[in-house]
Amino acid sequence: MTPRPATFGDFRCAHCGGLVSSAHFVSGVHNRNHCPYCLWSRHLDLYSAGDRLSACKAPMQPVALTLKRRRDKYGLGRGELMLVHQCGGCGSLSINRIAADDDARTLLGIFSASAALPARTRDLVQAGGIELLGPGDLPLVQLRLFGQGAQVPIAQPA
Repeated sequence: MTPRPATFGDFRCAHCGGLVSSAHFVSGVHNRNHCPYCLWSRHLDLYSAGDRLSACKAPMQPVALTLKRRRDKYGLGRGELMLVHQCGGCGSLSINRIAADDDARTLLGIFSASAALPARTRDLVQAGGIELLGPGDLPLVQLRLFGQGAQVPIAQPA
């Protein structure tokens, strides 16, 4: 199978200013729209990943982690870790694949900070059918980000 080219070129992060490569061999994902350093995104897609049809284009803050959904429910600890972003312009939520070059410690920090999400954001997440990972999921998150037996500082959710 021939890899699909990314539908969006290299870019500078609107949040931290870092140069982000859209090359599939670097990130392992197609349709790259978030920064591997600070993990902020940009509201580019409207209907599906890579469509780039959103008129909003505002920065999207990473707010939490979830697991990739399977058909009609979340896989109990078996799904792929996913980033949950919230748009700073329109407030909408999106779920994005974690890329191979995403900073694992920053991802762990987002997981920890998600325990203190405002009630309004939690309500929006719940209304969108997104199941956030919580404090009890810390061992799973550490395993997925750092691997079996890795020595990582224990980040306790706030």
